[in-house]
Amino acid sequence: MYRPSSFDTARLTERASQLAGQIQRNKEGLLSDDHLKPLRLQNGLYIQRHAPMLRIAIAYGMLKSDQLRALGEVARKYDRGYGHLTTRQNMQLNWISLDDTPKALHDLARVGIHGIQSSGNCLRNITSDALAGIAPDEILDPRPYAELLRQWSTFHPELCFLPRKFKVALTGTPEDRALVQIHDMAFEVVEASPHAVFRVRVGGGLGRTPILGPVLRERLDWFDMLTYTHAVMRVYNELGRRDNLTKARIKILVRSVGVEKFREMVEAEWTGLRNGPHKLSEAELDRVKGAFVEPKWIPEQALNTPHTPGIKSEATQWQRWLKRNRLAHRQPGYAAILIPLKAPGRPPGDVTSDEMDAIAAIADRFSQGFIRVSHTQDFVLPAVRETDLPALYEALKTLNLHHAVGGLIGAMVACPGGDFCALANARSIPVAEDIAQRYAALDAQEEIGPLDLRISGCMNSCGHHHVGHIGILGVDKDGAAFYQLLLGGHSGHGAPAALGTIIGRAFAEDEIADAVEEIIDAYLEQREPGETFRQAVARLGKPIFAQAAEAARKPEHKPKREPTESQKETLV
Repeated sequence: MYRPSSFDTARLTERASQLAGQIQRNKEGLLSDDHLKPLRLQNGLYIQRHAPMLRIAIAYGMLKSDQLRALGEVARKYDRGYGHLTTRQNMQLNWISLDDTPKALHDLARVGIHGIQSSGNCLRNITSDALAGIAPDEILDPRPYAELLRQWSTFHPELCFLPRKFKVALTGTPEDRALVQIHDMAFEVVEASPHAVFRVRVGGGLGRTPILGPVLRERLDWFDMLTYTHAVMRVYNELGRRDNLTKARIKILVRSVGVEKFREMVEAEWTGLRNGPHKLSEAELDRVKGAFVEPKWIPEQALNTPHTPGIKSEATQWQRWLKRNRLAHRQPGYAAILIPLKAPGRPPGDVTSDEMDAIAAIADRFSQGFIRVSHTQDFVLPAVRETDLPALYEALKTLNLHHAVGGLIGAMVACPGGDFCALANARSIPVAEDIAQRYAALDAQEEIGPLDLRISGCMNSCGHHHVGHIGILGVDKDGAAFYQLLLGGHSGHGAPAALGTIIGRAFAEDEIADAVEEIIDAYLEQREPGETFRQAVARLGKPIFAQAAEAARKPEHKPKREPTESQKETLV
């Protein structure tokens, strides 16, 4: 991972001081709220439902233990002693005060962390695969290229006041673990030799109009990354809608003019940029690679002798943990370990300051201080010796962070929802908790098998509900919270990405968990041997599951008139 230089930290400290001055001028009446808004947003500072919220960027999901400790200390000192991991590899502090934000950012600057461009109409925090650099199926490590793009785009004047937010992702593997198809722009490595070549996608995104990003260019040489991105951004900056917030994303522009016409415009703009000063060189790539620190990979033995706790139930938990939370690694004798921040009683993605300190200590002991943040709101230890797995398991168990839920319903994703977010139509956390309690037993989760459940509190889709096997979307109906159910989505992990579709009318807050349970019960009753939930939905069709969910409706929420047959068809 990239380690910031003294120059980097000095710039971050200056930026924190600038924000302090802007907030002070606002308090003195010298800077209006409207003028402060874009300035604070581009430092990651929102005004939420109950308090300001600070979003902190974790560049392409990479952390060192000292940085995690700093996040924990800032949460303890300026917030309520916990942070929330998002689906875009950020951490949010939900209760920070306006005046304390610059202080928090000043403290984080010392370890090279910041909130710059983690919000606002700009090129946001660049994300990648949490297994980048260690995945066995990786064609090429995308992180140095992500860092080149990050350094170029940060503070870039043309990228700070775009028509709307702009999200970029990179991946180096054939399997999409970076959600590239739901980003405004994405780079997929297709070739590593004699040099890196990327496939470029543009115009993906979720929200009100979910679209899987089409391919804009099949092959782009790595040294043209910045100039080509610049060309895309210039076309978007010129033609993107600024008069309508819901139509301002680049996906709407690409859809309105067509991908072929958009490609022509980008190519024409690129002609004047391609051989300009931002064409990358080997020397520049070497500079960035030289600033990376990586684990020392010493050939190690695989875990040959199983860990056998004395109690049979504990032995079963250990085996399940190995099955669900141990991830494949390209280095012999090493494993990547998932640390799920998911369990009954824990809002998905929440982690306390004390837990951050403990995880940092565990990372120092077992992973050479390296930590990753995933799109599923979890931590990953990327450099664990297989022979250390029994001791690591016991260490995580003492923290109650050993839950073997990777890939199961217990690993559900959820945004903060109406408990915090001013944009939310409904609460996400209580729904997640209700479902988590129903399937708290690992036996029940294993019986269901692989199931990706994702919950969003509003159409902004921060919980990525469109790409869940089961998606839940909070909506407002005459001032009351209701929830739409979606089926058929997929994130791209292990199979092509797909967008889920709504089944039936929305459910009331006291019905939605019952509806999910009815759908799962229908799957368990009708599945074929070895058939996963996704496969069953594809074979049986969504109407069967929509009909099953109807059993959850309470009499007081049923419509006064039954829908017609044609309306029923529309609903499913």
